[in-house]
Amino acid sequence: MSHTLKGKVALVTGGSRGLGAATAAALADLGADVAISYVASGDKAEAVVEQLKAKGVRALAIRSDQADMAAAAPLVERVLAHFGRLDILVNNAAIAVQGKTVDDPALDTVNLDRQWQVNVMGTVAVTRAAALAMADGGRIIFIGSQLGTRVPWPGAADYAGSKAALIGYAYGVARDLGRRNITANVVQPGIMPTDMKTEVLGDSPTRCSTRMRCAALPRSRKWQARCAFWRGRRPATSPVASSTWPAASASDA
Repeated sequence: MSHTLKGKVALVTGGSRGLGAATAAALADLGADVAISYVASGDKAEAVVEQLKAKGVRALAIRSDQADMAAAAPLVERVLAHFGRLDILVNNAAIAVQGKTVDDPALDTVNLDRQWQVNVMGTVAVTRAAALAMADGGRIIFIGSQLGTRVPWPGAADYAGSKAALIGYAYGVARDLGRRNITANVVQPGIMPTDMKTEVLGDSPTRCSTRMRCAALPRSRKWQARCAFWRGRRPATSPVASSTWPAASASDA
């Protein structure tokens, strides 16, 4: 595989498992040095780091709670201190709280509020910190969700809203940073067989794929390739660029 990202440094938030770990691996395969953040899965994060180093790149795991906006600047500072630069940010860290409708008296508002803090405000804070440090010509990728534009079942209003917010924010970031040839894009995957999917929706791929109108759940390797694609995409005439990928087909499995 061509090392088109050799000499570049990427930060993947929430990179200890699932799509985050797969994206970190894809970037390392292209030659990038990679930092990942995590909040609780320290053992998994270190295992990912060892896998990345085995690909011949430098790698670092940094504990950082994305719900704490004040943690964003120190996170980016750690990346700069270790690698000396930052070229790519993949805003992947997120949590999913679903299952109860907005009129349910038992609605878990505490965790729903934390979801907004992690998925939106934490992402905003990391993006702001990274924008100050990122080299011109850099890339910012937001991991959204198809639920950001279409909600196929009840009980997902807050999660869907948090992912929809990323679309508008990415447009604004692209406009702000286009003069520096820094692009901002949103990748919107459907449901994938990851730890988070199992925790939130259980082990029911048939039910989930039916509701998302796809023949099978897409694997994370399909989406890591799309993240890598947007990392290398040349700036458009307009700095505004956002990507919404269609629902998976059988070939995406």
